[in-house]
Amino acid sequence: MGGVSASVIEFGKPRWTVRLKRAALAADSWLDDTLYAAGRRLSDAYERLRSITDRLTVSGPRRLATEFASEGLNVGIAGAILLLLLAIPAFREGREELLRNQVFAVTFLDRYGSELGHRGARHDDSLKLEELPDHLIKAVLATEDRRFYEHFGIDVIGTFRAVTVNARASGVVQGGSSLTQQLAKNLFLSNERSLDRKIKEAFLALWLEYRLTKNEILKLYLDRAYMGGGTFGVAAAAEYYFGKSAKDITLAEAAMLAGLFKAPTRFAPHVNLPAARARANDVLGAMVDAGFMTAGQIDSARRNPAKPVDRRRESSPDYYLDWAFDEIRKLADEGRIGPERVLTVKTPHDPVIQKQADETIESLLRQHGQAYRVRQAATVVMDPDGAVRAIVGGRDYGTSQFNRATASLRQPGSSFKPYVYAAAMSAGLYKPSTIVTDRPVCIGNWCPNNYGRSFSGSMPLTVALAKSINTIPVQMSIAIGRATGETHQARAARIGRMKIVETARAMGLTTPLNDTVSLPIGAAEVTVIDQAAAYSVFANGGRRAAPYAAIEIRNSQGEVIYRHDRDEPPPAQVLSAQVAMEMNQMLSTVPTSGTGRRAALDGIVSAGKTGTTNGYKDAWYVGYTGNLVGAVWFGNDDSSETANLTGGALPAMVWKEIMSVAHQGLEIRPLPGLTPASDPKATIARAAGPARPAGASAHMPRQSFEVLSAVGSMFKAVEAGEAPRAPRQAGITEMPPPSARIR
Repeated sequence: MGGVSASVIEFGKPRWTVRLKRAALAADSWLDDTLYAAGRRLSDAYERLRSITDRLTVSGPRRLATEFASEGLNVGIAGAILLLLLAIPAFREGREELLRNQVFAVTFLDRYGSELGHRGARHDDSLKLEELPDHLIKAVLATEDRRFYEHFGIDVIGTFRAVTVNARASGVVQGGSSLTQQLAKNLFLSNERSLDRKIKEAFLALWLEYRLTKNEILKLYLDRAYMGGGTFGVAAAAEYYFGKSAKDITLAEAAMLAGLFKAPTRFAPHVNLPAARARANDVLGAMVDAGFMTAGQIDSARRNPAKPVDRRRESSPDYYLDWAFDEIRKLADEGRIGPERVLTVKTPHDPVIQKQADETIESLLRQHGQAYRVRQAATVVMDPDGAVRAIVGGRDYGTSQFNRATASLRQPGSSFKPYVYAAAMSAGLYKPSTIVTDRPVCIGNWCPNNYGRSFSGSMPLTVALAKSINTIPVQMSIAIGRATGETHQARAARIGRMKIVETARAMGLTTPLNDTVSLPIGAAEVTVIDQAAAYSVFANGGRRAAPYAAIEIRNSQGEVIYRHDRDEPPPAQVLSAQVAMEMNQMLSTVPTSGTGRRAALDGIVSAGKTGTTNGYKDAWYVGYTGNLVGAVWFGNDDSSETANLTGGALPAMVWKEIMSVAHQGLEIRPLPGLTPASDPKATIARAAGPARPAGASAHMPRQSFEVLSAVGSMFKAVEAGEAPRAPRQAGITEMPPPSARIR
């Protein structure tokens, strides 16, 4: 075989194959041995286990008991797993933040500190549990959960008793939920009747018992339960139904309050007093049955049932309150007042101005509404810094709660022109003395006309604004655009309109201002409150004046958590002081020699602008003094045409009637750029007016204030040697027929 030896080849095979075969045989032998040994060990273990179980084998009654216990354990484990799965959603519902107050309730005060009204839920959690009367606590526990301090969140005995009673009655006559379970439902769940809700309720009750003490649970329950009439909690309910603090309620009143927990709507005393008293009698009986009181102790309460206060609707500035409530909610949503939800808000509201505005609008609509075919009106009066004094959102809140002063979008007509003039003057293109020419002007196929369907030729800019010439604002929009270098007229007008929109938005218009060729003469849509806010920029010297409803906000503990003068940024300067002064000089001619002569105030310098839209669908007057700003709108909800109603007619008259009263007793401030009126009648009018000293009337009810004001005016008239005059009825003014088309 030559050089091949036996060490390389064994029986004709290579050596490495022989080694591989031997290794495989060794591994197979080891595996067989291991498996055999493991099998022997398992067999031995099984034998030992069987030997043990043989010794545990039972028979007869003992076997039966063992089988039942075994099956019970299996079912219990399976049930526990199922309940745990069902409890997971409940654990998700039980959030810590829901233990804090989430009920939004606001009490509003006017500028003098008198209560104005409420919005949101009536809620009060300021009283501690130990401050509540003992008989109130006992009345609640007697009806809701007698074993409250004995169970762990679920009253097993009470639940079993309720099931038994309900089974005998073939219906639900007794509840089985503990007070803690009811609180869990109020805080976290709905009123849905389902097994799922009951399971969640039970687990959440256990969670509450783990997290809180018994007294904390009871306090939460007394504060959060709905008590009818929009009230939450016993403190708010006591104030609403009995006009007193919960600390002072009698046993009879406590029984009536405790009876509300079961069915607050059905047993509310202002809804069904006989049912409320019958339920209170049941509560008194339950207190005796529970051993909390004796029959003798409750006898007087049964013979002298509680008498709730008369809750007939009182007059209130509902449109103002609706708007103010929305403003407070915005502050809350922005995180400006923290987690507080039970608030007392001092507003800038002036009851005298509000009353005058309400009566004037109603009076003029009643006198002239039919002749002018106009059915609605709205107005907003505010300080030049944005503090809203009064709002009329419509003729009758009871008929329509839609707030036309804050939500209705209407075309402003010529009352939009001051924004155009301000934009053009801010661009340095015009002065009040600039000579402008009223002439035909067209952008594409659109050519605006004046009110009289004619053109007046050349005139100073001041006269053009006073006479409300339509072509001048359109020419201004073109001039603003051309100042940027654009020569094409239509494109220049578009650029100019963009600058006008920027100016109007900076001044306070918040509604969409659609870019149309007719925008400079008032084709966009605005709100009454935005108009008042934007004109405030002229009155205060060029600063933005955002309308606001809160001078100060306090929480339920009386702590100041917000102040407008402290927590709001300083107003931005949106027009130069020079432009504001020049605008005031021009707009002050509107009530003296322009379209708004019916708005002129005796002895007080004012400024403003009328506005009338195509088809006489909207009529405006927006005016101001150094003290107050007011916007007035007349029109119809369906945008139907009026009978030639212009802004110089009813709107101007309403503005004058409101402002004449609003300025009585005020120290008249001059408008920037204008000197105060030197007419001695101004001093006489102010002296004779109903003064509103901040200190003296800070807590005076509005009715008393109005009576004293009228008496004071009569005494002053007598001293002056004049016959005392009866108070003037708002809005009674000589009025021309609709055919007198005064713009």
